[in-house]
Amino acid sequence: MIWGRRDGQVLPPSMLGQDGLLGAVRVAVEHAGAGQWEAVNRLVEVLLEVDAVGDEVLARSALALVAGVPGLVVRLDEHARSAPWYGWHREPAWLRVAGRFSGVSSGPVATALASMHGDGRIRERAVAAMVARTYAEVMPFLVVRTADWVGPVRDRARAGLAVLLADDAAVYLPAVLPMALRLEARLRAGFAVAQVRVAVLAATEQLWRGLLGSGDRRERRFVFDVVLAQGRLRLPELVALAESDPDVGVRARAAEAACRDAVWTRRHDVLRRLARSARAEVRVVALTGLVRVGQDADVAGYLDDDAPLVRAVARDAARRLRVDVREHYRTAVGAGEPPLGSIAGLAETSSGTNAHLLRRLLGHERARIRARAVRSLRLLDAAVAGELVTLVRDPSPAVVREVTMALRPVAGALPQALPWELLRDGRVELRRAGYRLLRGRGVGIELRAALILAIDADPRLAERGKADAIRITRDAARTAWSSAPRPELQATATEHAELVTLAARAAAALGEETGRQLAGWLASSRLGE
Repeated sequence: MIWGRRDGQVLPPSMLGQDGLLGAVRVAVEHAGAGQWEAVNRLVEVLLEVDAVGDEVLARSALALVAGVPGLVVRLDEHARSAPWYGWHREPAWLRVAGRFSGVSSGPVATALASMHGDGRIRERAVAAMVARTYAEVMPFLVVRTADWVGPVRDRARAGLAVLLADDAAVYLPAVLPMALRLEARLRAGFAVAQVRVAVLAATEQLWRGLLGSGDRRERRFVFDVVLAQGRLRLPELVALAESDPDVGVRARAAEAACRDAVWTRRHDVLRRLARSARAEVRVVALTGLVRVGQDADVAGYLDDDAPLVRAVARDAARRLRVDVREHYRTAVGAGEPPLGSIAGLAETSSGTNAHLLRRLLGHERARIRARAVRSLRLLDAAVAGELVTLVRDPSPAVVREVTMALRPVAGALPQALPWELLRDGRVELRRAGYRLLRGRGVGIELRAALILAIDADPRLAERGKADAIRITRDAARTAWSSAPRPELQATATEHAELVTLAARAAAALGEETGRQLAGWLASSRLGE
């Protein structure tokens, strides 16, 4: 096992020095976040090496690295009670944890690891040690034990957490909040969530504003909802959050609260300001507020908005003003540079009789207008394969995507060779389009296309082709007890030979087992002709 190097020599963690040991922890944490059992076990071994050094600052830094990876503490807790029945790990690192832990005098790392031990008595002693010698870095481990399945462990952890949050929320709440929300869906996890909610309710302005300005999306939404319910956020702050917050959930909540306040206080200027927001979820709430205060004329001005919900609210207001919405959209689409929202609005409010207005836009110089015109024709069920085939190789990927979606229902009317030509094109979006046009054309065609795509140069396309090829193969290799019918491979001798060749080329990508199943299926299909 390679932990680190010095002058080209492989060294164990204990010989790397404190900086090197912390670097080893960082590497082990990274591997454990995405690795299997062995990677997590390796992290435990490195943490035990940290504990052996006996440096409290180093130990707390190591625990901070572990807690900084979402879900890793929970994964460590689950790992402590699991062990594979195979492999080279005959003595998992957890067997040495109990020997490192001696009670309150133990270091932070040994205490945190002991709190996850399979023996409930050891966990209870570790919880008592965490409460007696409190470190912010061990708080996530304490929170996990508040949902422990053993009553004495759970009760002691809950009592300790409640006291610590009440005594010094500024120190412990930022460390407790992420883990409590991560455990929220667990059985017996409601206590920790309730405690952090109470702590936020009682928090100072400096503390809750700090939590609101940092943390991940779930934490910020939680804190926002709590302080909003208390009325701590005033209208200017709500408007600022609605306009500029990076999280769509916070923006929508802030916009709703700001617009509600503006409606009650008749602050039409605030509603009009939010109606000009670049965010659709903010605009639609603001326009709803303007409707409630009787400002239909302002709302009707958004008929050409790019957001469907905003257009719907605007059309409702326009009808009350007796505006002919269909005529508005026909006029707007007939202009030289029609707004994108008017193109979509025409499809939403009219029938195929107005399709000629949209077909005129298929040759527009702006790619976004061409793409929106194709989408609108599809929604009107007025797409004609002959008109759209010329756009399937459009320079814009967005146009290619819309054309592909419009052509899929009529793929049988396309030239037979077109999808295969697209599947072998140099442009990624055209290969994707060709593959989509070949879906639903029979098992033989789908398998052939999937095998071609499985070795594509683009990783995402290759993964898609590989997944479909594996699915088709495993469906064909199902055991007799399956009630679903097996796929039938219908192919000519030439097509069958090509499938065999493609399967051989893609064998490495598909894996040994799938390659063997596919080869057997193809052989049996040939013999059964």
